[in-house]
This record gives sequence, C-alpha cells and structure tokens, in this order.
Amino acid sequence: MIKTEVSFKKGNLEKAIVIGGGMAGLLSARVLSDYYEEVLIIEKDDLPVKPEIRAGTPQAFHPHRFTPRGKMIIERLFPGFNDELLACGAPSTQNKMIHQTNQYGSLAMPNTENDATFSRALLEWVCRQRVKKISNVQFLTKVDVIGLLMTSDQTVVTGVHVREREQLGQQKTFGANLVIDTSGRSSKLGKWLQHLGFDVPNPDILKVSLGYSTRHYKIPSHLSVNWDVIRIAGDPSNRSLTGVFSTIENNIAETVLYSPGGHYPTTNVAEYEQEIAKLADPLIAEVLQELEPITVPRGYRVTELFRHHFEKMEQWPSGLLVLGDAFCNFDPIFGQGITMAAIEAEMLESCLREQRNYPSPYFERNMLQKMNEIVEPAWWLNCVADLPWKGVSYVGTPLKGSEFAQKYFELYIKHATTKHNFELYGLYWAVNTLLLPLDKIINSQMLAAILASEETSSESKELLWALSKACGQTLDEQLSQLIPPFPSTAYEHLNA
Repeated sequence: MIKTEVSFKKGNLEKAIVIGGGMAGLLSARVLSDYYEEVLIIEKDDLPVKPEIRAGTPQAFHPHRFTPRGKMIIERLFPGFNDELLACGAPSTQNKMIHQTNQYGSLAMPNTENDATFSRALLEWVCRQRVKKISNVQFLTKVDVIGLLMTSDQTVVTGVHVREREQLGQQKTFGANLVIDTSGRSSKLGKWLQHLGFDVPNPDILKVSLGYSTRHYKIPSHLSVNWDVIRIAGDPSNRSLTGVFSTIENNIAETVLYSPGGHYPTTNVAEYEQEIAKLADPLIAEVLQELEPITVPRGYRVTELFRHHFEKMEQWPSGLLVLGDAFCNFDPIFGQGITMAAIEAEMLESCLREQRNYPSPYFERNMLQKMNEIVEPAWWLNCVADLPWKGVSYVGTPLKGSEFAQKYFELYIKHATTKHNFELYGLYWAVNTLLLPLDKIINSQMLAAILASEETSSESKELLWALSKACGQTLDEQLSQLIPPFPSTAYEHLNA
C-alpha cells in the first residue's frame, strides 16, 4: 500500500482541486473549504450569469428533485437552501397531491412537506451562488483537465494538467495537495490511471438503454395546479411507458416519458401527446389539456450505467479521490444522483474530520472503501428495479438476491396499492431513496403479513417458490441467505 500524504499540521492544508462544477463538485467544494486554505473548482463550461442550462449538462432539461435525505444534507451544508429556492420562484409541495399509478391501481395522498420543486438550472444556480460566497473557493472555467500531475515514482497526485479552450489549446499545470474528480459520466479518470500504468478493475455495467423525453408547459396565471407529482408507472410485462408530471419555477409544468430497455419515447410533438394519452392512467393527459406547450419534447438517452471498483486497486495514489457519477451513476428516474452526491460529500466531511482529529495512513484508500459501501445498496436497488425490463442486462459482480427481490417488490407494491396503504408505499420509496435501510421492508414480519394477505396470488406463489430454494428453517434465516447484508455505512445518519 501507499502511505498517504494527507496530514493536518498547522491549520488547514494548502490547496484542493475539484474537477467539475456540477452538484457533486459544488458540494465537495463546500466541505473542502473547511479543511483547505484554497479550493479551486475547474469547470469545462462557461458558467451562466442566471439560472440557465450549462452546455455540458444535456440531462439538465429533464426533471430533477430532492429526496428527503438529499434535502437533509444540503440543508445542513447550506442552511436555508430550500427557502432560497422558494424565494427564487420554485413552487412548494405543501398541501399538494401526490398521485401514484401502477399496474395494480392508484394511490393519492397529500404532501405535507414544504419542499421546493425546481429545474436543474435553478438548483445549480442557487448552490453555485452559495459556493461563490465562500472566500477560499475559486472557479476556473472554460478549461479541460487532460491528465494528472504525479510525483516521479507515481505514488502521489500533486495536481492536474489542463488545456484552455479559448487560447489556442494552451496547456498549464496546477498543483494541489488533493485532487477530487467529480466530472460525472464523462470522467476520464480510469483512462488516466491506466495510461500511468495502474491496473484498473473493470466496472460493473448495467446495460440499461434508457430513453427519456421531456416537454415543458406554461401554467396560465388564472390556473392553480394542485398536483405535486403524478407518476404513472410503466409495466415491464408489456413495456409500457412511465409518465411523470410535476411543476418547477416560473409557472412551468414538466412531463417526462421514460423507458429502459431500448424502447425510447418519441420526441415528435404529435406522437408525444399520443403517447401521454396511452399511459395507463389518463390523469396527466387531462391535466395537460389546460396548459400551453412552450417547448418541443427533448430526448435524452443513457446506454449504460456503471459502478467503478477503484477500491479494489492494489495501488491507489495519495492525493486523489473520486465522487459522484464519476464513481458510480444511477438511473435518473429514481432521483438517486443528487442524493448520492450529497451522501458522498457528507462522507468526505466525516473522513476529513476524522483525519484531522486522528491522523492515520491510507486516507484516500479508506475513503474509497467507504464510498464503495455507501453506493452498494443504491446500485443494487437500481439494478433490481431495471433488470425486469426486457432489453436490460448486467455484467459485473454478482447481484445477490436480485431475482428474489424483484418478486418481493412486485408483491409488496401490489399489496400496498390494493390495500391503499400509504405508509407501506412510502416506506418503499424511502428505501429506494436511501433514507431507510432495506430491512425496513424486507423482513420476516413484513413478509409474513404480505404472504398471508396475498396467499392466493400468482406473485405470492412465485415468492414462496423462491423462498423454498433457501435451506434455512425460519423466514429470517431464509432472508439472510437471499438478501445481501449491506454495510451500515450508508445509513449512519440514522444513528446521528
């Protein structure tokens, strides 16, 4: 192993560099500002002077949203953040209705939380303005990072090589005590490390072939939209589309049509409205009749999702970390991306605090291991949700219990929907957005109750057959053999 160079002697360390100015980079910079005298965010785009989509974020036109845990962390890092979004015109969810439809029926419930709903452009704008107010954080824009600056023995990263976009490709180097890659799906970190002679493990890959199509509508000034979100889930058995309706700032409503497995929603205007009309529930189509379209539908496609295993490398250079989508990325439909960036920034904060108080070797390697532990349940849940769709496949580390979990979740959702049990349905989403651990919904008591209620259904029989393959005598023993025991690292907030 390589001994770390991270130590805190007299006050803060000198300099940290963050590659990428998206949400993961901004949250990381906020944390680093407490531990480094200078933090430099290097961003390839020119930053907008008002809430507008950056050129390097093609996904930004599509819906983004806080999960409860993501909001909790960001609100702690930036007190009053939600209120600032509201002050910028983002609508509140309070007392608006949540409508969920799936193949088993519909549920409707009021949202009691005063949460802002927003565009990605507004979210980044408010966060970036907060970060710009931090005196020891600077931005360097319109610059591409093209490689890592290393010591001669290639054991320590000491900075980055960059190329300016507007000065005939002029190259420079910037030194730092720590470099963090938060450049997202387009990260070249694996290639840089391989070029430097490091043995980089193959990532786990979910070949998901995601397709999105989003359109924006103007809400007339005289009209009050009382829906927080309408979600009409597609059915993997017939490859029907999922449709979601929500509202953002400036009296704008947004709809997104979504499907994994290569069944891409249209971007043709006439066909788009037809596809909305064919959703399993007519509610979104009915709501849109009173709204005015202000954009054409815009598509977004993701061929693969990946989870890197940098933590398995026999050698990892000191002075280097990676966070956000550059480490592991997720199906955006679950809203896990911003949440995971926040959780990882919080983990970075915890590790830096511990290193300051109790210095120890191998800081970066330990941080990578903890990063792996916090993404593990999110990655597993993402794969379990997408693999039932025809055309989706997986290559990588075996996913323990995924087939059983697919059957269990199908029965769980059916039970919660048909019984109109809002609490159970809410628990499902709380687990999938990493607020609660998996055992809150997969446990012997829950399983026994669902099986007793649904004993004659085909889904129940399939689940019992899957259980019969486990040799444990009790439900708890069978479940312990079927479901992976995720590390508690991802849920340390529950003990805070």
